[in-house]
Amino acid sequence: MLTPTPFSLFCALLLCLPLAVVFTITTPTTTVSPAAADDKPPSTLRTKLHSSTPRNPLPKDDHTLLRLAARVNPNPAHPHQKIAFLFLTTTPLPFAPLWELFFNPIDGGRKIRGNKNRFNIYIHADPTRAYDPPFTGVFAGRVIHSKPTNRHTPTLASAARRLLAHALLHDPANAVFALLSPSCIPLHSFDFTYQTLTRSGESFIEILANETGARDRWAARGEDAMLPEVRLEEDFRIGSQFWSLTRSHARMVVADRTIWRKFNRTCVREDTCYPEENYFPTLIHMLDPRGATSATLTHVDWRGSHGGHPRMYGADEVGPELINELRNGRPRYGDEEGLMKTNGSDGSVLSVRRDPFLFARKFPPEAVGPLMDIAAEAILKD
Repeated sequence: MLTPTPFSLFCALLLCLPLAVVFTITTPTTTVSPAAADDKPPSTLRTKLHSSTPRNPLPKDDHTLLRLAARVNPNPAHPHQKIAFLFLTTTPLPFAPLWELFFNPIDGGRKIRGNKNRFNIYIHADPTRAYDPPFTGVFAGRVIHSKPTNRHTPTLASAARRLLAHALLHDPANAVFALLSPSCIPLHSFDFTYQTLTRSGESFIEILANETGARDRWAARGEDAMLPEVRLEEDFRIGSQFWSLTRSHARMVVADRTIWRKFNRTCVREDTCYPEENYFPTLIHMLDPRGATSATLTHVDWRGSHGGHPRMYGADEVGPELINELRNGRPRYGDEEGLMKTNGSDGSVLSVRRDPFLFARKFPPEAVGPLMDIAAEAILKD
């Protein structure tokens, strides 16, 4: 057996050098896997959480879900803001064809898809109910993990909080969050709605004080059950169940524990128990009243209301005249005096704020045909 000499070893090393160079050049670069992300600086990790859609399924228990949502970046840097449309329902969406046209308008027989990067849809659908027909089109695959909902309980308000949490965690571009019911219809084009909500920089939520029956609603969970956190005259407010919130207010809602503990109680008086109409206006009033316009942009007619429900328009009433009437209505503001501009010299009123109604309710399922007949010319045309 030959013993290798230093000279022969040196020659062997020279022969292997080209292979080492080739291997170095052609070996692909290793990418950092999610598991290796812990090696990044903490600031990088925070940016990643705020700027990407969660890859893992969101938690199903509300406590963990809301806690995660409360940590999102309140002001992410995104060039294109989106509106999160939150549908809270216990039935199929009867006006899905109208909403389909709203989100994807048709021009010359072709769908215009320029809106797809300006909105997201989230549906909370009571899992104990049947949904036939199922959710299709723009609504397909948009149902979040949902729980049963019932009137005169905290479950409707809880469902709205759940929708906000999912929307906050799903897409950091969501800047406005609009809560809608299955009986709601749009009153304007998508572009008009988008511009109105994104340019305002404010939440639109009805916040009313000194309403008839306020004390009974406040005491629905028991005499003084809301104290000391929620005082009747100073804190407790009433408003529409349907609102649009800015991202900062949406984050404020999911982060709240103190006020929610008061409203998330079983009522001892069911007939005065409406947490979904009291919790949100009370919370925003207590924490940031100047950051919201105290009015809802969802038109509703309480004349002829029955059983706590507003008027239901009949299918035979649907027409361009009704749409114009709803559009031209003026929202009720919680602070009328503060919304009036006056002339400093003589105190005369110069102008009164008048934000446009963007949505309207309630319409019955059989109204879908008449609404579709006038959609192009009366509803989705501004």
